[in-house]
Amino acid sequence: SCVVSSVQDEARVFQKKVPGSSTVNLGQNTHDWRPLIHTTVNLSEIRSIKSSFEFRTFDPEGLVFYGDTKNGDGWFILSLKDGVPLIQINKGVLISVAGTPRLNDGKWHTMEVSNQGKFVNLEVDGTGGLVVGIHSKQMEEVIYGKLRLALGGILISKEKMIVQFNPKMDGCVRKGNWLNLTSPWVAEADELQPCYENIQPGSYFPGTGFAIFNTSDFQIDGDHEVHIELWGDFSQMDGTLLSIKADGEELMFSVVADNNTKNFTFTSREEVFTMKNTFKRLQIKFLKDSLRVVKHEEESSADFSVSAGSNTGYLSAWRDGHLAIGGLLGENDDDVGSQFLTGCLEKIQVQGKDLDLDLARVKHVSVSSHSCPA
Repeated sequence: SCVVSSVQDEARVFQKKVPGSSTVNLGQNTHDWRPLIHTTVNLSEIRSIKSSFEFRTFDPEGLVFYGDTKNGDGWFILSLKDGVPLIQINKGVLISVAGTPRLNDGKWHTMEVSNQGKFVNLEVDGTGGLVVGIHSKQMEEVIYGKLRLALGGILISKEKMIVQFNPKMDGCVRKGNWLNLTSPWVAEADELQPCYENIQPGSYFPGTGFAIFNTSDFQIDGDHEVHIELWGDFSQMDGTLLSIKADGEELMFSVVADNNTKNFTFTSREEVFTMKNTFKRLQIKFLKDSLRVVKHEEESSADFSVSAGSNTGYLSAWRDGHLAIGGLLGENDDDVGSQFLTGCLEKIQVQGKDLDLDLARVKHVSVSSHSCPA
């Protein structure tokens, strides 16, 4: 109920009305579970039990669409998990079902949700997707009162779901036709961010923010090394690709691109190195007492190594600090950062695993986790 009241309070503050058919960038949500846009209608006004919309994403996991009746006693949630649709329903019984082809291919898909008697159907691109059969006493009750719909968030406690998932969704919804309703929705933000016309996989930084991880989130076994790899067209980037800082210490390492000089500057504590950004892949290896940077061009590679010297070893600093992607860490946690990156990182890996910016401790709302403008 506190979640619902907070949403209603926010709606009273902004009360910005938008058409239900608006293009909505689901990735701009600053609150993990709070809806981006929502509406409430009387069930007596509903003449259709079908909703359709177009949806596009490269993101394998996140929240799309929510609806409920009786102030949240009965509810429906559509999300993605592992790239496929996941439906969760409470109609006196809790039901969860997932399936149909993967949808996180970056293409627009037409999705239709309908209620037909004891069945809830999800169609994708005009073909049968998921069919959920439900038989409960609540289904047989006369439906009355209010219906609430929301995009990008839910109006119940997330603990009520059977399957837990990360709600952050780098995706877009457009051309929504929600139960044939014509009344406008309420937007939680002053302005809805646009969706790029064409997209490609990657993490996009528009120069206004970054993502921060705790270095303790990454497993380091003993005195083994830490690998970070970045892929992209570095000649098109400007600003800080990454920075690393241990708690209570000065900045340990940073990589900054300058689009004017076409140089990369690597700063490792007091030492500074510069190289031309003609490469497409960058490897950074943190060893116990040294640091190695390897740049890979089409047919060659070059590297340099830096000793930790009298400073604390690089791996020691990794155990209690922060890794920022797309910006320069400030002197303390209260600093908002600086020298934010403008550009697309096509792939980011730490310890050989793809890094999902949705899992960051802090991520600026402007950063797109899984898509870049093409």
